[in-house]
Amino acid sequence: MTSTAQAPQTGARTAHPEHLGHVIFIAAAAAMGGFLFGYDSSVINGAVEAIRGRYDIGSAALAQVIAVALIGCAIGAATAGRIADRIGRIRCMQIAAVLFTISAVGSALPFALWDLAFWRIIGGFAIGMASVIGPAYIAEVAPPAYRGRLGSFQQAAIVVGIAISQLVNWGLLNAAGGDQRGRLMGLEAWQVMLGVMVIPAVLYGMLSFAIPESPRFLLSVGKHERAREILAEVESKDADLDARVAEIEHAMKSEHKSTFKDLLGGGFFFKPIVWVGIGLSVFQQFVGINVAFYYSSTLWQSVGVDPKDSFFYSFTTSIINIVGTVIAMIFVDRIGRRPLAIIGSVGMVVGLALEAWAFSHHLVDGKLPATQGWVALIAAHVFVLFFALSWGVVVWVMLGEMFPNKIRAAALGVAAAAQWIANWAITASFPSLADWNLSATYVIYTVFAALSIPFVLKFVKETKGKALEEMG
Repeated sequence: MTSTAQAPQTGARTAHPEHLGHVIFIAAAAAMGGFLFGYDSSVINGAVEAIRGRYDIGSAALAQVIAVALIGCAIGAATAGRIADRIGRIRCMQIAAVLFTISAVGSALPFALWDLAFWRIIGGFAIGMASVIGPAYIAEVAPPAYRGRLGSFQQAAIVVGIAISQLVNWGLLNAAGGDQRGRLMGLEAWQVMLGVMVIPAVLYGMLSFAIPESPRFLLSVGKHERAREILAEVESKDADLDARVAEIEHAMKSEHKSTFKDLLGGGFFFKPIVWVGIGLSVFQQFVGINVAFYYSSTLWQSVGVDPKDSFFYSFTTSIINIVGTVIAMIFVDRIGRRPLAIIGSVGMVVGLALEAWAFSHHLVDGKLPATQGWVALIAAHVFVLFFALSWGVVVWVMLGEMFPNKIRAAALGVAAAAQWIANWAITASFPSLADWNLSATYVIYTVFAALSIPFVLKFVKETKGKALEEMG
């Protein structure tokens, strides 16, 4: 139930902090969780073929080892909010940092396939926690006047993490003479690739000791003086701190704790708006975007590309992902969510269809013909660019905006769960589908990209420029 009382006015919405550099440091430190999210999600790309060879497993078993981390992601995302509410945002970050570190060490030194899968689940749990706690903490600490820009640090950190992991993998592969199982520092190259994540994981943990706890959490546990100190640290000296404390406490008291039961209704179990959120999440994954980040090196090698070049192409794809994300951040508030999503869908259809056409040709001496090879390479980059400048950002923006206040938290949780499940389905199925028919697999992704266009036109409403209270 939402209170009709007016929250105190503080002037904070337009106030600017005196120490903006310090505030940026706080947001960037918290966004290190996003960097690790991106890094851990895609670093496995460099190890796929080596794991297949090391343990002599088929595509189905290999897919489960790659996709099993997503089980941990779902559990971590589902529990992070409760953990953070009980022990604080900073402690939650520190737990995630420890889990990232343990996962990196364990993944680098597995003694069997099953324990590699176990360490992947641990890493997935950390990813899930980081995906929730980073944006929440930044939103609670950032001055209102800078919240949108500082909040974008998380998504930017994710795509940078993906790119850096591919660059590190490429460098290590070259150091190992182009062999994923070549020796480096007494280990096979792929083990070093997975182990390098210890460095950013430890840095994340160290940074968590250098940033303050969320004022919102501190107020929830009765630490009013410390909350005031931090608000003074991150907001303008012109802001009325007593009023800011009252405003935050008012907001906490008036919040409706949405539950799963609130989502029920309509003719198909959930309310229609919840199904739209689920649809956005599923389409975002069913176009096959994570194939580009989990399996791109394997994909290029399967059509005859040299391993060193395949790793380099994975890196260039990640750079395109960053470029597209920046474009989306610039235009999402200018041209709107729906137009950007439709533009992205059209571009993805073109890119995926060209990939399907290129992969339909027979290999010559184990390689695609030159024309088809170049078309496949360019089309893959086109696909990632159009995804990044649209669905990669727009879906998360819309899921945060589109639901009525009464059901927002619960509906977002269901939509996010649908996204992890869809991600798992694509990740677990790709190796077997590719063995069956690589071209047909890309036809399937093309169909989903094409179907996303009428879905957006018919069911998705524009949320640009609307207050959250207007959503219904």
